[in-house]
Amino acid sequence: MSTTARAELHVDAPRERLWHALTDADTISRYLFGTRVETDWREGSPILYRGEWDGKPYEDKGTILEIVPGDRLVTSYYSPLSGKPDEPASYQRVSYSVADDGEGTLVTITQDGCADDEDAERMSANWAAVLESMKGVVEEG
Repeated sequence: MSTTARAELHVDAPRERLWHALTDADTISRYLFGTRVETDWREGSPILYRGEWDGKPYEDKGTILEIVPGDRLVTSYYSPLSGKPDEPASYQRVSYSVADDGEGTLVTITQDGCADDEDAERMSANWAAVLESMKGVVEEG
C-alpha cells in the first residue's frame, strides 16, 4: 500500500516571495538544513540535493516533472538513504504549491509513495518542520 504525506502552512508574505524560496538555491539552503540544490528549473531536467546529515554527506536526486512559475513545482525524488535500489519504483513524487491565502500565502507540500501510514506521518512531520523553517526565512525578509 502506498500513501501520501502532506504539510501546509500559511506564511505572511506574498506568493512571489514564497516561489523564490522554493526555487532559489541560496534561500533553500537557509531553510533546508544547509542542503544545496542544483537544477536549471526546467521540466525534464535533473535536480540534485547535496548536503550532510548526521555527519555523513548525501546526494539525493530526481527530475523536474512539472513547473508552473509562481504556482506549482512537481519533482520525482530518490534518496540512497532510503536503502532502496535506484530504480523507477523507488522514486517518490513531491509536489510544492503556493496559493493566495488572505493577506499571505498558503504553501502545501505533498509526497506520494510513502510505504505506509506511519511513514506518511513521519514524512508529514518532516515537511511541517521544513515549512516552519521556510516561514521563518521568508517572513524575516
